[in-house]
Amino acid sequence: MPKRIRLRALTIEESEEIDRIVSSRTEPIRRVQRVRIIRALAANPDLTASDAGQLAGFKSNAMGPMWVKRFNEEGLSGLDDRPRPGRKPVHSQEVRGALISLALQKPRSLGYPFELWTLERLQTAFRERHGTHLSDSTIWTWMDEEGFKWKRQQSWFHEAEKHDPEFVEKRGA
Repeated sequence: MPKRIRLRALTIEESEEIDRIVSSRTEPIRRVQRVRIIRALAANPDLTASDAGQLAGFKSNAMGPMWVKRFNEEGLSGLDDRPRPGRKPVHSQEVRGALISLALQKPRSLGYPFELWTLERLQTAFRERHGTHLSDSTIWTWMDEEGFKWKRQQSWFHEAEKHDPEFVEKRGA
């Protein structure tokens, strides 16, 4: 049986920073997920690192022990992404955070004449406010990773011609 990996004792500053990161909406989601492993082990010392990784959302049993080892050796900085080979990200984390912040606000409160965001409306509003064009797939991916769910807008006004005889004229082209 492999040796069980134990979490080292946390400093007060580390504990406070862990609590801040776990509740943050601006930290990268991968870092938050890794910090959740450390928080789970600090809260329950009987928990294994593999189980803490599963609770944090990792699919592999190897991820929990890997992040605990890195944390024990390097502290909170060990939970950050290391440089990887390949193409650099097109947009920074600040751009992503700005999009998430915009999506969390009600469009009407920002002066728009509608109640809900659609993908196209969010894309247009972001381009107007920040001068950066984001592709549909980028917005979709970021929203999905943050836990947002797109819902189809529904109208109670079905079969408009039955309710308003002048509907077609009022609607226009």
